[in-house]
Amino acid sequence: MKQPEINYWIAAMLAKHERVSDLNITVGKMLQVESDGALTGVDVEPAVLELTPFQTEVFALNLIDGNKRLLSDLVTKGSCDLSYTLPGQARFRVNVFTQKGCFTSVLRKLETEIPSIKQFNFPDCFNKMAQERNGLILFTGATGTGKTTSMAAILNEINLTRAVHLVTLEDPIEYVHPHKKATFNQREQGDDFDTFAGGLRAALRQAPKVILVGEIRDRVTLEIALTAAETGHVVFSSLHTIDAGQTLNRVIGMYEHNEQGQVRNRLADTIRWVVSQRLLPRIGGGRIAALEILCTSLRIKDLLINGETEEKTFYNVLKEGVTLDMRTFDQHLLQLFEQELITEQHALSYSSNRSVVKRGMDTVKSSRGEKTSNIEGLEMVIEEEGDPYA
Repeated sequence: MKQPEINYWIAAMLAKHERVSDLNITVGKMLQVESDGALTGVDVEPAVLELTPFQTEVFALNLIDGNKRLLSDLVTKGSCDLSYTLPGQARFRVNVFTQKGCFTSVLRKLETEIPSIKQFNFPDCFNKMAQERNGLILFTGATGTGKTTSMAAILNEINLTRAVHLVTLEDPIEYVHPHKKATFNQREQGDDFDTFAGGLRAALRQAPKVILVGEIRDRVTLEIALTAAETGHVVFSSLHTIDAGQTLNRVIGMYEHNEQGQVRNRLADTIRWVVSQRLLPRIGGGRIAALEILCTSLRIKDLLINGETEEKTFYNVLKEGVTLDMRTFDQHLLQLFEQELITEQHALSYSSNRSVVKRGMDTVKSSRGEKTSNIEGLEMVIEEEGDPYA
């Protein structure tokens, strides 16, 4: 197999569906693409019914293209991250890893068009995030839930409205931002900096007003991000956590118990927004994002400093903070269900508190005149007067 054959496979996989998000090259399976969250096989000529270890290895090594750092990562760490471009068609974020002695490659298709807040129908508070002058803004969720797209939309808004210097630290670069009103310097891990902590430390000497750190993976990176946020920078970053409350507790948990009092106070001063995302199947095809949004407030600061109690929780503060642009996943899921964008089944399966969502959906269905229960045929039995034993 040579490079043209690799590119032919990739082009064939892209042509399989309109909404291809990932390409999967795994031993023992045919070529596969993920579309709308489901894997499906791809036919090519000559036919590949089951990929062999040799084919997956040659595919992976063609992507790596002799890069010594990537080869070293693959040998010593078992995986490596890189970007790959199919000329004239698409760019990909690639992870190559070993499993049972064989190579697997997963290619995430990167969008070439810079997203905008309006285009993706993101909430108005995203425009407020673009106007922040300092502090820490976190986007959280599982891999592939759209965190990078959301942050790119906000950076695009900054690019259009503010004459500032932005430095991004990415692994790899996904959206390539052109210079507009702002000045962009986008750096890729491995080629332009070694670690996120090292790149972030260097960024503090590069006079940016806005810094994007692809991911906070350890306490060292978190510590530098907090310092940057405290010294007049806006820092955007991501974490793999499931909701806003868990995100803040996870950050606090990165510190030893005797240090947590101090970091709680630092977070109360620096956190501006936390946005958690989940991608759901949309009725009619495609996917739609459900967003949980936390904004700093007096009640949020109190929870950060003093911790949660049975009565005072992040969930309850978000639920009651609609006027401050806050909302829980459950509130947004109910909104999407009411707009008939997602099914009842998906609203329940992606909820944080299933009973809350179930009650809310019953209210929505009742207002539509729909049944809220499958129980039928109930009637009251009235006994006639007289001796029941007669």
